[in-house]
Amino acid sequence: MATPFDIGRLADHFANLSPASRNKRFMGATTDFIGAASDCLSQPCDADRFALLAEVKHDGRSLVIGEARYVFDRTSGYGEFALSVADGFQRRGIGLALLVAIETRAAGLGHALISAETTRTNAEMGGLAKKAGYVDAEFVDWQSVRFVKGLPRTDGPK
Repeated sequence: MATPFDIGRLADHFANLSPASRNKRFMGATTDFIGAASDCLSQPCDADRFALLAEVKHDGRSLVIGEARYVFDRTSGYGEFALSVADGFQRRGIGLALLVAIETRAAGLGHALISAETTRTNAEMGGLAKKAGYVDAEFVDWQSVRFVKGLPRTDGPK
């Protein structure tokens, strides 16, 4: 589970993404990596929001190679996630592993629906969502699409 102490490491991860990968993660250009990392991690982790980091050891230090953020909206009744994987580690199952971890925790919290929004041209996210059992829920606008998935019911808190 990521904490505010990880903001600098997450900012480095965002900075090291290719411009195309950053654009896909944030659905637009960004150069404020500390701000983006702060947005992901400055709120306390609780049942309504949390972030996960995927890391590897490199030269004796931990290097963030992926991240996933989850936020639950009690008004709409569904959670939403965003994720990214470092360019050199894509297509190795890391995104799917992060997604499964988020879904498992969200289901354990009693959340029933999870979704993500992405650009229609983000074929990688579309493929990951389809592979994980998400369906196209709606076109948000002419550029964006939302994927949604029902989560298994558990005995977790609501």
